[in-house]
Amino acid sequence: MKKIFIIIIALAILVWLIFSLTRKQEQSFVNNFFECINAGNLLMESYPRQCRTKDGRLFVENIGNELKKLDLIKISNPRPNQVITSPLAIEGQARGYWFFEADFPVRLFDANDQEIGLAIAQAQGDWMTEDFVPFKAELTFDQPGTDRGYLILEKDNPSGLPENADQLIVPVFFR
Repeated sequence: MKKIFIIIIALAILVWLIFSLTRKQEQSFVNNFFECINAGNLLMESYPRQCRTKDGRLFVENIGNELKKLDLIKISNPRPNQVITSPLAIEGQARGYWFFEADFPVRLFDANDQEIGLAIAQAQGDWMTEDFVPFKAELTFDQPGTDRGYLILEKDNPSGLPENADQLIVPVFFR
């Protein structure tokens, strides 16, 4: 009877060790926010979203620099990490001083930092103000070889001076 009891305890310990090692291996493959979600970990309702692994590591969703630029420019389409296709309708609002002659450039890059599209956002109202002015642009691009990229909405800077440059960076996914 003692031998059976010892064998059962030994098997239980072995199963626990195998389970623990497998769990650690699964968690070690989590290196970013989306892998964290795909591994079935806890997703916190915050902005930006956060995912915590079972071993306590925290991954925060990359939303570009949207929160830092909220008082200068706001984008309503596309939103950070949205899946985009061509042609892409871009909409939002920016302070009047983000424009020059009622427009500013919008560039699309793939994950390899290759520019794959350029459009000019046009003010949809009087841009000679410090208030927010709605803008629209349509950007056409070829399907890139990467599944991720980023959109850059550049403050128009006719002076070329670095102190007058600014940009909103929006991470995106390609279909």
